[in-house]
Amino acid sequence: MRNVKRIYFGAGCFWCTEAVYKLFDGVISTLPGYSGGHTKNPTYKEVCSGTTGHAEVVKVEYDPTKITLEKLLDIFFSMHDPTSKNRQGEDVGEQYRSIILYEDDADKGVIDSYIESIRHEYKKPIVTEVVKLKAFYPAEDYHKDYYENNRLQPYCMLVIAPKLKKIMKKFSISDKQH
Repeated sequence: MRNVKRIYFGAGCFWCTEAVYKLFDGVISTLPGYSGGHTKNPTYKEVCSGTTGHAEVVKVEYDPTKITLEKLLDIFFSMHDPTSKNRQGEDVGEQYRSIILYEDDADKGVIDSYIESIRHEYKKPIVTEVVKLKAFYPAEDYHKDYYENNRLQPYCMLVIAPKLKKIMKKFSISDKQH
């Protein structure tokens, strides 16, 4: 049995977040869902209404012998603006907030230390929430692998594809690898 850890990232639209993490070796699986709110078993429509308190997040299962939590955090802070409250680009609302949810209490110290170490790189304060996971609700099936299955959709071409190119360049991932 391999060593598997889980962490949950909300960096705006979960379609983007999932597509980015799927690029990296050591990430075993990704699953879009909802967390950080008060409604049990919310639907996409309910989360988009802004009444559930949930954020769009991606559960990332990873092998810590192949990719570290610090590297996952580096990716997270590279893919979105952690100083933007309840908004990423044209995606506006509490469901698009910057949030990290952890299961393992030891991870909180790593996350807090990482944020402290990068704070000076931003002109505005980092507003990323760091909270212990209470519940995660998987999103509807059509959200899984959304980018892979819908590359020609305008949102995928105009928002996700450029973000993937930026991340691939920053982390030296070639198109041939993915």
